[in-house]
Parts: sequence; C-alpha cells; structure tokens
Amino acid sequence: MANTSNNKVVPEAKAALDKFKYEVASEVGVNLKQGYNGDLSSKDAGRIGGNMTRKLIEQAERNMSN
Repeated sequence: MANTSNNKVVPEAKAALDKFKYEVASEVGVNLKQGYNGDLSSKDAGRIGGNMTRKLIEQAERNMSN
C-alpha cells in the first residue's frame, strides 16, 4: 500500500471539501469538471489549492479570534 499524506483527518468532511473546491475553482475562473481533470494545468490546480488553503486559514484565524 502506498504511503500517502492525502488522507482526510475528518473523512466526513470530504463532501464539503469537494463542494468548496468547485466553488473556489469557479471564483478563480478555472473550468473544473466532475470526474477526470487530467487536462487541468498545474498552474490552475495550484491556483485552486492555494486559494482553498488561504480561505481555510482565514476561517481558522477568524474562529480563533472569537
């Protein structure tokens, strides 16, 4: 079995994270479709992941300040 760090800490959050990923892709103008996205450039994938991370950190910081 492959050793991967891509495991979800909270598996129940998978659906919410997938929805979030498509919302962020839409916001940054990346055409992300259900299923295979092998034609997606690394640059576009990075834009999606980077923006997801930025938004999740912002949310955590807001929660910590309250």
